[in-house]
Amino acid sequence: MQIFDKPWGIEEILEVNDKYCVKRLFMKKGCRCSLQRHIYKHETLIVISGLLRVTGDVDVVMKPGDCLVLDVGVIHRMSAIKDTIYIEASTPELDDVIRIEDDYGRV
Repeated sequence: MQIFDKPWGIEEILEVNDKYCVKRLFMKKGCRCSLQRHIYKHETLIVISGLLRVTGDVDVVMKPGDCLVLDVGVIHRMSAIKDTIYIEASTPELDDVIRIEDDYGRV
């Protein structure tokens, strides 16, 4: 397992191979990731605890047990309404991130 500190919390890569990637993400209340899209990466999000808002081409608040599929090209940003843990299952393109806006200067 690989663990990375992020400005919004912690990212744990639980498994990555040539077919898929599974991450567990801990996002702090009031924080959000960059507004982004992907050229190749397809993602599915599953909330474990907390409340997660996903905005961009979609606008939804996710609670524990909720699942959301983000197809290739969908503009999205995750924001934690409460301290939140969620799973991201995706295709394995880890560097496929096109940042549109970012609170932490990473655009």
